[in-house]
Amino acid sequence: MDNVNTVLFDLDGTLIDTNDLIIASFTHTLEHYFPGRFAREDMLDFIGPPLDDTFKNLDANRADEMIDMYRAHNHAHHDELIKEYSGVREAVEQLDQAKFKLAIVTTKRSQTTWKGMELMGLKPFFKTVITLDDVDHSKPHPEPLEKAMQALDATPGESLMVGDNVHDIEGGKNAGTKTAAVGWALKGIDPLKQHDPDIILDDMRDLLKILGVSSR
Repeated sequence: MDNVNTVLFDLDGTLIDTNDLIIASFTHTLEHYFPGRFAREDMLDFIGPPLDDTFKNLDANRADEMIDMYRAHNHAHHDELIKEYSGVREAVEQLDQAKFKLAIVTTKRSQTTWKGMELMGLKPFFKTVITLDDVDHSKPHPEPLEKAMQALDATPGESLMVGDNVHDIEGGKNAGTKTAAVGWALKGIDPLKQHDPDIILDDMRDLLKILGVSSR
């Protein structure tokens, strides 16, 4: 991928391990509104899409109050439940030093996005961050990726979208970028393979070799 100079990253499940936090927040909320209906494995289907979509599909009349409960739990337990992925900060730092253009494209709200980035030491490497607050359409719609590329003065042909969810891969394809699926996706790599990502990463540091950073 010699022509790639821009990397767009998803956040949750890609750069930051928020899986326990997300599942705990869904469990807390859904047990309140739908006692006994959802098992832990059912929560996996809710990871990736915006909260608004998920809760409206469950109960449109109570979606707003469910979102409020989810976010209250998520914020209260944020710092204790999120974790680092091995090699992520190292890879991002080296990409930044090699002058790659970097952005985050996430379906999270701005407040929790920046909170997680700061806690994991990622904030210094990203001046361009596109959150749910910045767009009318979330991934897999191309709008968030297009906004990130516009801010970075990048073209789709020189950009790579990295993510752990089919929305990330589809979003990259819809925006015309190359795509990378992460092998540590909570739902497993098989659903991502079905969407034909250009590359699969077993470790974020794999990106360094693929993008030629180690030889720079």
